[in-house]
This record gives sequence, C-alpha cells and structure tokens, in this order.
Amino acid sequence: MRAAAAATVFDARPVSHYYVARAGRRGTQRRWPKLTAVLDTRTHRFLAAAVARGPSQDAPHLIPVVRQAAARVPIDTLLADAGFDSEANHATPRAELGVRQTVIALNRRGTRKWPPTKYRRQMVRRFKKKPRGSRSKRVYGQRWQIESAFSRCKRRLGASVASIREPNQYHEILIKVVAHNTLLLAARAST
Repeated sequence: MRAAAAATVFDARPVSHYYVARAGRRGTQRRWPKLTAVLDTRTHRFLAAAVARGPSQDAPHLIPVVRQAAARVPIDTLLADAGFDSEANHATPRAELGVRQTVIALNRRGTRKWPPTKYRRQMVRRFKKKPRGSRSKRVYGQRWQIESAFSRCKRRLGASVASIREPNQYHEILIKVVAHNTLLLAARAST
C-alpha cells in the first residue's frame, strides 16, 4: 500500500480571515495547532495522526505517525515532501517498520554538495532531471493525495478550532480526522 505523509495547520480561533481583515484587526497568530498525518493514497483515509504546537519543523513529527500507521496496515511506499527530509526519516521506516521504499523530496538546505548519507543520496539520483512520465515522478506525484484530503477535511469540517485550551484543540482536530474517515466510509457504503 502506498501512503503519503504531510503536515497542516489549523487556525487557533474560529474567526475568519475575512472578518479579521474587515474589522481592521491584526490577523497574526504566534502559535497554532499543527496536524501531521499519514494517509492511504488509494482510499484517502487517514491511517494515523498526531497534533503538536506550531510553528515547528515537520521532520521530527514523521516517525511517530508512521509507527502508528505501520502498526495498523503494512506500508510499501511512503511519500513525503522536503519538510520531512532527514536520514532518520528514510532509515527508520525501512529498517524498523517494514517500509520497502521511502520517497521524500530532498531539502538542499542552501547547499549544492552531494549528501553524505545513503538514503538522501538515493533521493538525489531519483529526483535528477528525468523525462516527464518517469516512474519516480509518477510515484512521487501521488503525494498530492494527502493535500487533497486535508483540503476536503477543512472544507467540510472547518479550518479552525473552536476550543480555547491547547489539549482541547488537539482533541478537536483528532475528532475531525475521525469524522473525515467516517464520512468517507459512509459515502462508500451508500454507493
């Protein structure tokens, strides 16, 4: 099974951006809840999710959600964007969790040097200039499925959280993830 991982943020207050702009208020948030999830690209169901406080780097949040997902279903290929690029995020799923292949775009970090680690070097070879329809580009192209699921979840269930306290915000976001999966299962059962 092919799985995609990504992170997204939710507004920490239920006021719309439009209202903030019209009211002339400052619309900046300093901290917000951040959802990191793993999704089955075929069914668009979330396999695992974790919520943390942003702003923060994406890379440290990948392994815990992949562990949750791998405990539920076997993952053949894991797709993720450059925000998750680290050697540990390649090596741990392959060595410990039974993932055959990780396709995580390379984050060059401002340097053009050849990466010193094994799996990051593989990503350089995989993402070199290739013809448009090459297999590597097609496989990595499935990563957009999780972005589509985030968009659907936020449109249907809201892009903000109504809770004020941090633990309640985390629970509210996880409930949105469960509701998203339930809506997908209900739609499949009705057809």
